[in-house]
Amino acid sequence: MPHAPVPPQRRTNARRMRKALTDAELKLWNELRAHRLMGLSFRRQMPIAGYIVDFACPAHRLIVEIDGSPHALASNISYDEIRTRRLQTDGWIVLRFWNDDILRDIDNVCTHIIRTIGRDLL
Repeated sequence: MPHAPVPPQRRTNARRMRKALTDAELKLWNELRAHRLMGLSFRRQMPIAGYIVDFACPAHRLIVEIDGSPHALASNISYDEIRTRRLQTDGWIVLRFWNDDILRDIDNVCTHIIRTIGRDLL
């Protein structure tokens, strides 16, 4: 499936973010990278529908977003809802986790990802 156009500035930001992961992103990436989570293939900072998503498993059309405190602001909640609806319209499942969820309970985060993809992987 071809990518929707991604503005050059967003693509530049994605490259920068791949090099400067937050603590939560790094912790989750260490669980997802190199097919470590049940053999699933994830990409980070992947362009989809004109957005750059934190992590994506294209084979299962799953997106994992990690949210910090700025996402709790009303303006960001609205933006995230619009963004999520757009991604869902293209057939993606969007999971959102707070930084704290990942930092304190990575096992349950990974279990939730696996269950969302399908019980046949367990």
